[in-house]
Amino acid sequence: MSEIQPETSPNSIWVDIKASLAGTELDFTKGNISRAILILSIPMVLEMMMESIFAVVDIFFVSKLGADAVAAVGITESVLTLVYAIAIGFSMATTAIISRRIGEKNKDDAAKSAVQAIFVCLIISAPISLTGIFYAEEILQLMGANENIATHLSSYTAIMLGGNLVIMFLFVINSIFRGAGDAAIAMRVLWIANGINIVLDPLLIFGYGPFPELGIAGAAVATTIGRGIGVCYQFYRLFDGKGRIIILRRHISIQTEILKRMIRVSIGGIGQFLIATASWVGLVRIIAEFGSIALAGYTIAIRILIFSILPSWGMSNAAATLVGQNLGANQPERAEKSTWISAIINMIFLSLVGVCFLIFSENLVSIFTDDAAIIAVGSKCLRIMSYGYLAYAFGMVIIQAFNGAGDTKTPTLINLICFWLIEIPLAYFLAITLEWNEEGVFYSIVVAESLLGVIGFILFRRGNWKKTKV
Repeated sequence: MSEIQPETSPNSIWVDIKASLAGTELDFTKGNISRAILILSIPMVLEMMMESIFAVVDIFFVSKLGADAVAAVGITESVLTLVYAIAIGFSMATTAIISRRIGEKNKDDAAKSAVQAIFVCLIISAPISLTGIFYAEEILQLMGANENIATHLSSYTAIMLGGNLVIMFLFVINSIFRGAGDAAIAMRVLWIANGINIVLDPLLIFGYGPFPELGIAGAAVATTIGRGIGVCYQFYRLFDGKGRIIILRRHISIQTEILKRMIRVSIGGIGQFLIATASWVGLVRIIAEFGSIALAGYTIAIRILIFSILPSWGMSNAAATLVGQNLGANQPERAEKSTWISAIINMIFLSLVGVCFLIFSENLVSIFTDDAAIIAVGSKCLRIMSYGYLAYAFGMVIIQAFNGAGDTKTPTLINLICFWLIEIPLAYFLAITLEWNEEGVFYSIVVAESLLGVIGFILFRRGNWKKTKV
């Protein structure tokens, strides 16, 4: 594995960009940190953009079916955030452990850890699938959906929850690739999955040509098929013997010690994201009190927001990988420096995005709908959210740095304070008690996310994360 050299000429930067997209065997525990961030973050940013396109493409086509259809997708996505919480939380533990083993130059244990992660995905997804298939209508009713949504549009919810295994695999197996430094493979997985989803979405929703007109269910079928084919490619790359992680027959068995370690680290990661994403479910429940128009506007705005923030998650994931690998190589100061550089880059990027939202919010929402009432709600949401983008950017990187170190307990505590002790009560107080309606919910999000960045900064500077063992 070659070392990252400190060249910074325009030509070398272009070479690095091409290498990052093609995949590289560079050692990220040595050499220039900025180049390491560049090489890792480009495919991770593109990967996260591809993940966000799932949500944007679905809502673009489903919005043609009316406000109830958009609201059904929004409610389902709010429930799916619990699945995402488990998948992302567990993937944080997986990235921390894989990156630490790679930093220690122990590829055999890295492969064994990857297999244990796959076993856990299979076990977790089964009860979620059964619940979604048999109780989709009841879930929608519980979330405040009107009778039309619960009775006639529950097929979307049943298919998306029933096929949650592909979501689990996409997140967790891609975290294996990222932890190992094979970010380009994770990026290509999402390219494949998204390409298929983009093609199938309109065909299955509207029934073009020989395809059946499935309506809102067609969006769920297209997304699940696209993700499923992406998962097939993931398994191909795990077993083809060409990446940093190579799974052999001798690795496919239950490794009790590794499994215990992975579960121990993942409890904090899963709890952390369950706390964060469950709070979003609570916010949707509050907004549902103001009707389908408010919920549809919020849903479209959040999809746009996700599209802008997920590239930043790509940069944050690069920081997590660098932290894990450098701690494994006994270089904690290099791990810390990688985090600060990543945070600065992310803050510059999201500040520019926030300015765009302030200026072009109505134009962005109108891409998805021509309903003036929905546009008004969605554009207001984007403008208010943009006030906190600088804090969002910093908080994302810091939280991922903790996770990359294997310290998943600290982000869990931060999320509990910011989202459940601050955000939910504040949202209810502003929206219901003060009668600010959905606008009160939007402001509560800005306050909570900004506080997260401040607390994260204080705790990261203390440096206790450098002593975490995984």
